[in-house]
Amino acid sequence: MDPATRELYEAAAAARRRAYSPYSGYAVGAAIRTPSGRVFTGCNVENASYPEGTCAEAGAIAAMVDGGERSIAAVVTVTGGATPGTPCGGCRQRIREFGDDSTTITATTIEGAETTMSLSELLPASFGPEMLSPGSAAAG
Repeated sequence: MDPATRELYEAAAAARRRAYSPYSGYAVGAAIRTPSGRVFTGCNVENASYPEGTCAEAGAIAAMVDGGERSIAAVVTVTGGATPGTPCGGCRQRIREFGDDSTTITATTIEGAETTMSLSELLPASFGPEMLSPGSAAAG
């Protein structure tokens, strides 16, 4: 793992330790880096109306937006288990809102498993905000 990804991994692992997942027992941490180099984290937060919780990626993106940033360069998630858990469908679309084809997503586990892909590999043929620009076919 390169040093930049390692830094995100450590931040995501720390966020995972703060996760609130009493119903599923599936703690997730996420860290995102913006092109400016800032890092934002999030953890999943469940509630008694399970599964109406918040994903770790959504929390990190909300923190990024609150911090005044609007672009994602890289994402790292950390889960338990032998196989890395990639972002859910809703979070893939959230990442797409602020990422582009060069955005990298690295899904890892605390046991050391790791898989890295581009946003276009994670969400092929995606629908994004540029499709809703004034004058686009989707807007009309």
